[in-house]
Amino acid sequence: MLDLFLKGGALMWPILLCSVLALTIALKKSLQFQGVLKELSCKIETILTKKPGYLVPVLQAIDDGRNEKEIGIIGTRQIREMEKGLGFLSLIAVISPLLGLTGTVTGIIKAFQIIAVSQTQVNPGMLAGGIWEALITTAAGLFVAIPTHVACHFLEERLDEIALIIKETAAFALARRTHGD
Repeated sequence: MLDLFLKGGALMWPILLCSVLALTIALKKSLQFQGVLKELSCKIETILTKKPGYLVPVLQAIDDGRNEKEIGIIGTRQIREMEKGLGFLSLIAVISPLLGLTGTVTGIIKAFQIIAVSQTQVNPGMLAGGIWEALITTAAGLFVAIPTHVACHFLEERLDEIALIIKETAAFALARRTHGD
């Protein structure tokens, strides 16, 4: 495996870095969202009494008598806080195949340089190194990008679900406050 990595050339290092960063962010966000969803899975009445972490500022604003617009802004801030890292994950999903493509181009350039420099007849063995690099970096970029894109999509869906629960809970609490329940 190390031999294959090294044959991929210098661009394998940033691709490796992308894979490590993507895995780290995806795991961290997945655990965070799982915890938030678990926290929000209680009935609305229970949520209002316990006031879990991400709802505390929203519910506190309702308790303080703030208007709907202010409560919406506070809720949006909470969601934006949870969004942190997803943009970088998406960037990795885009950059990884581009790094692989760059490796493809540099590998093919090396192969053509060998052809240009060679004063004798070119044999396939002479071109193998450049072609290896081209294929390995392309594959590596795709191997990083595809699961990263899937993870990003999954996490964005989870965040949408969390946002909806927070909005519904805030609306319910606001309605209770308004009607004096």
